[in-house]
Amino acid sequence: MRAIRVAPVALLGAAALALTAPAAIAYAATSGGASSATGFTVTPSVITPGSQVTLAARGCSTTSTAGSGVFDTVTIPRGGSVAATVDWDAKPGASYEVTFICNSPPGSTAKSGLTIAAAPGTTAAVSTVAAAGVQGGLGGSIGTMDATQIAAGTALAVVLAAGAVHVARRRRESRAH
Repeated sequence: MRAIRVAPVALLGAAALALTAPAAIAYAATSGGASSATGFTVTPSVITPGSQVTLAARGCSTTSTAGSGVFDTVTIPRGGSVAATVDWDAKPGASYEVTFICNSPPGSTAKSGLTIAAAPGTTAAVSTVAAAGVQGGLGGSIGTMDATQIAAGTALAVVLAAGAVHVARRRRESRAH
């Protein structure tokens, strides 16, 4: 009979763990992994031929390179950004892919989009390209997570589990009399 009384508490704990695991996995996948598009930016994403675009690769732990069909390959310092000049012969209205390559770990890449706008005084249709996929599941509710937040969440879960066990034991004792 005791196993039946403890089963709901055990199931509640397992459900809480199962419901929080996807959020932890999503955070780990977007918090600086080399394959993540987080930290790789092309500013502005729509630019005219001959203008400068700022490239940043804050998702890399060392230097990185960025290249595209409309500007020369550039080296980006760790945690920094660099400017690149878009070629004058870039086709207005065209979209180009910018590829970032981290030097550590070797071979890790990310991609972003760059659209060439019409030069002033001319008309051309401009299409847009999404720079990266949507980071679903987080809802924008967290920017960073540190050890204090993790410890506080763990402590809260332990207190709730201990409270559930305490209530279950008191219930059992009150029914025994």
